[in-house]
Amino acid sequence: MDRIDASDYHDIVHAEEPRVSPDDERVAFVRREPDDEESYGATIHVVPVGGDEPTQFTVSEGVDGQPRWSPDGDRLAFASTRGESDRQQLWILPTTGGEARRVTGVVGGIADLEWSPDGSRLLFTQQVAAEDRETRRDYAVDPDFDPEEPDPRVVDRMVYRAATEYFDGRRSHVYVLDVEAALEADDEVLHGEVGDLDEENDENDANDENDESDPVDPDDHPITRLTDGDEDYIAPTWGDDGTVYYASKTAEEDEHPDDSLTYELYEHDLESGEATAFTETTGWVDSLEATADGRVAFPYTPEENASMRQTEITVHDREDGTEVTPTEPLDRTVGHNCAFRLDPAGESLYFTTPDEGSRVLWTVPIDGSDDPARIYGEGVTIEDFSVGENAIAYVQSEWDHPGDVFLSTRGGNEVTRLTRVNDDYLSDRAVRQPEEIRFESDGTEIQGWVLTPPEFDADATDEEYPLVVEIHGGPHAQWTTAGTMWHEFQTLAAEGYVVFWCNPRGSTGYGEDHATAIERDWGEVTLTDVLAGVEAVCERDYVDEDEQYVTGGSFGGFMTAWTVAHTDRFEAAVSQRGVYDLTSFYGSTDAFKLVEGDFDTTPWEEPEFLWEQSPVAHVDEVDTPTLVLHSDRDYRTPANTAELFYIGLQKHGVDTRLVRYPREGHELSRSGEPGHVVDRLERIVRWFDGYSDYTEAPPALERDRNAGLSSAQEDDGGEE
Repeated sequence: MDRIDASDYHDIVHAEEPRVSPDDERVAFVRREPDDEESYGATIHVVPVGGDEPTQFTVSEGVDGQPRWSPDGDRLAFASTRGESDRQQLWILPTTGGEARRVTGVVGGIADLEWSPDGSRLLFTQQVAAEDRETRRDYAVDPDFDPEEPDPRVVDRMVYRAATEYFDGRRSHVYVLDVEAALEADDEVLHGEVGDLDEENDENDANDENDESDPVDPDDHPITRLTDGDEDYIAPTWGDDGTVYYASKTAEEDEHPDDSLTYELYEHDLESGEATAFTETTGWVDSLEATADGRVAFPYTPEENASMRQTEITVHDREDGTEVTPTEPLDRTVGHNCAFRLDPAGESLYFTTPDEGSRVLWTVPIDGSDDPARIYGEGVTIEDFSVGENAIAYVQSEWDHPGDVFLSTRGGNEVTRLTRVNDDYLSDRAVRQPEEIRFESDGTEIQGWVLTPPEFDADATDEEYPLVVEIHGGPHAQWTTAGTMWHEFQTLAAEGYVVFWCNPRGSTGYGEDHATAIERDWGEVTLTDVLAGVEAVCERDYVDEDEQYVTGGSFGGFMTAWTVAHTDRFEAAVSQRGVYDLTSFYGSTDAFKLVEGDFDTTPWEEPEFLWEQSPVAHVDEVDTPTLVLHSDRDYRTPANTAELFYIGLQKHGVDTRLVRYPREGHELSRSGEPGHVVDRLERIVRWFDGYSDYTEAPPALERDRNAGLSSAQEDDGGEE
């Protein structure tokens, strides 16, 4: 059997976004895989529930996503970049055969796609600036249109960038597309100039000698914008055919909306065009679910110390104004990559939560008349799911595969695996099963896992292996035996390392008390738990306790830096996309509420305290050779704090190197350019190998920059 390798990432297929057809006979899903060093391809496939092979439904041009069945199952709507550079447009494909038709040419892309209950309209959002709305580029835009980069960039928002992009005045707005009108319209209507609603501007446009054709009347356009103004309107969903619900942040008179955790929920009547705010929630709203009879489900997180608290699902009844929280009896959070859906009848709520090293599926009556019941998910990670009339489809990963589409009954029984997208790849790869362990730390039971190299033989008592300790991000997240870390864990084991990871206090999946145990103390509490696990693992004869290494990303990067500043037990470390100075992080991230929630303070209130809680304050205590990896466009944990930590390491004579990844953001390890994902893994292994007695490799600092890496085949220019 071949060993798993970092470069195998190019061969791994990702199954995403499963959607059950209305007749429960088919499941549509997205198949995403690397195209080359810099990009991915994604196509929509459909698999019958009877067990036949999936069929590719969309052509391999661009990146497809958001597959959505029409209520009668005759059409499949999806978003795609085909024919565009990066701008996703809306396409509709007959499911009985025929070509897909592009039905939008908008400036802001397509998100939050959803059919109306009668199938006559499609709901979506796009990110647009005021100028886009004024010129109707949010209705139609020339495909060659390329907005100018602001020069200078003028900022008046508190949060003005996220992911890898600056907002530059763009806001999320809600739109409705008339499907039949769009399918019957010609290209001039869908992709041509749309007139301004202002009569004076219309008259000026009509008299413009440079106009080659009259602008399209927006009143006759298939697209209608439902929202306007300098706010973000998000998470739209249908109630009945004439009602749309959505959310928008609100704030007190002296408060900036970006500083608020309060959202107003709106009911938008399509016939009158009136929007009515009907309730508020706090926390982070990323989706809503609604029934035709006026019940709206939405996430709720208590505002006090919100970043540590559990997210519940609350249901508001528009008929009588009452609210219930059906998830409240459950001591688990519907947050951090979790989702919730209503069944087609609108009577049951389905949702996922982290749960002791798994991400599992629950159901509860929407009226809260019974407690939540766990129906599926032992030992698996459910990435996404869809609820049909009688079936549930989900993408799940397990220790032996990185993810496939599965189907079960609504009760979680009769589970069928519908796809095996990586069977060819896995057929000749040695995949090891992690061993679960439980250990005690400071009076708390902690769950962890140990993964051994492929050649490990429990009976060979004279064999020893070096140990790599992985620390997860968040901090309020959890690790499993699968998910996005599957390839990394298996790669490190294949390179000859025993790999250990755990869910220390602060993690989700073990109740709110476990998650809030690190309040005002990220470093010491987490390190106590991690080292307790390391001690337990090092009691095993096959682990060489003299050769230990540590790495982690995001909060795991924080903890890697904190660890090497507070113990010398590790031979080398790799700190990735970390937070190293809480004050600088607070002033440069889109997630400053994390500091306020977890530490209950701000830099102005307790500057000395936040400094002492920052790894960079203790950099003078670091002796461990430490590689620092970061992305140039990481606007969640901006690179300025990594630079400060790196300079501190250099000033104190520590073996170090800073590697910066252009074009990448905080999701580098999960969805970065394929070449960068591979390079990151190879650099981690090379850094550890250079300080290990189990290899003959010299330290990375004594080698050419790219020696032994896939990137060695590329241009070796540039400073690091």
